[in-house]
Amino acid sequence: MVFAAGLGTRLQPLTNTMPKALVPVGEKPLLWHVLNKLCAAGYERVVVNVHHFAQQIIDYLNENDFGLDIRISDESEQLLETGGGVKHARQLFSDDSPVLIHNVDILSNVDFSWLARQHEDDEDALLLVSRRKTKRYLLFDNAMRLMGWKNVETGEVRSPFPWLRETEFTIDDDLHVQAPVDSPLFAVHASLNAFAFSGIHSFSPRLFPLMDRFPDRFSIIDFYLSTCHRARIVGCVKSNLRLLDVGKLDSLQQAEEFILVNG
Repeated sequence: MVFAAGLGTRLQPLTNTMPKALVPVGEKPLLWHVLNKLCAAGYERVVVNVHHFAQQIIDYLNENDFGLDIRISDESEQLLETGGGVKHARQLFSDDSPVLIHNVDILSNVDFSWLARQHEDDEDALLLVSRRKTKRYLLFDNAMRLMGWKNVETGEVRSPFPWLRETEFTIDDDLHVQAPVDSPLFAVHASLNAFAFSGIHSFSPRLFPLMDRFPDRFSIIDFYLSTCHRARIVGCVKSNLRLLDVGKLDSLQQAEEFILVNG
């Protein structure tokens, strides 16, 4: 599934007349780059959600043959965010196989067939992460199971685990969680590690029943953080990950260079 419904406000004024998904990079829309990578990796069916200038995306997909069975998840009436978008598209997925989910504004050197192989049968979701500096970190135990999230700017912590919410901790330059040895955290886990989320993840349809209690509109990260004590949600680190979030105007020039180097 490709998330292409966003308003793209950070790319204004370009997105005043077109959806973010059709903003060109290397003379091709962002959506083109993602769909071609999916096709090259052997994917056959792709769900694309639409909201902002939805008809432009629908027309573009109708006018171009990507060699894919492309299904539209229409969010024209209401933008459902990432979690709500997945929930809304539930009937468009073909079977119980994991669903690769990709933000349309992310460029990377990830081999999608490699990523699919990393998702073990007993894992409910696999989140591609990396050791890079950010404001918001996902927190994992040493087995790479998701434990929580922290915004290092505001100090906000989200987790279903009381021992993590009750611990005062910092994240050091090596992205390790630092807390007093007598803290609730160390009573449960020897250590935790912080990673940055890539916007690319693999989602098992087994998780859909847990979405039933969520509203129509919600974040997929909020969903993962609310259910990681009940479901096996893990992180996957790609050591040589090269990734660019094409979310702002000043990143478009970087994106052009990224495409030249990484294809």
